Amino acid sequence: MKIVVTAEGNDLSAPTNPRFGRCPTFIFVETDTMAFQAVPNPAVSASGGAGIQAAQLVVEQGAGAVLTGNLGPNAADVFGAAGVPVYFNNESTVRAAVEAFKAGKLPLARGANVPAHAGMGMGRGRGRGPLPAAAPPASRETEIAALKSAAADLRRQLAEVIDRIEKLEKES
Repeated sequence: MKIVVTAEGNDLSAPTNPRFGRCPTFIFVETDTMAFQAVPNPAVSASGGAGIQAAQLVVEQGAGAVLTGNLGPNAADVFGAAGVPVYFNNESTVRAAVEAFKAGKLPLARGANVPAHAGMGMGRGRGRGPLPAAAPPASRETEIAALKSAAADLRRQLAEVIDRIEKLEKES
């Protein structure tokens, strides 16, 4: 499976970066072989919309999962719409994050854990806020229930979109 880890550097020994939309580098890793590709984040200096731009890049690159420390609501929406799960990571290196993911030790995100624009500064020297407290790993039953709930929400949203399209087409 191809996954992505938010990082400070360009290889598996690079420190992880807790920010998603404004991390310097995305490390895409094939979990079976540990082959990787470092991709600079083009949204790192964006004046706005960094989370959306970064999430679109990650989806376009074919990541099957995202490992990061913090996730804003806009990026969470992109990943939710694309069906790409996000896992909260607080491991120190990219390699450690991938190993924790493979061992099932990272908690599945249930949505954003920081408000919009959280990665834009906050006066802490490098633009990083504190890492969120790691949530305990979800039980299989809890994860299934959360996924079923998310699927129901997506079905409802899809039905609303289809209804709106039909109404607009009838008006024209």
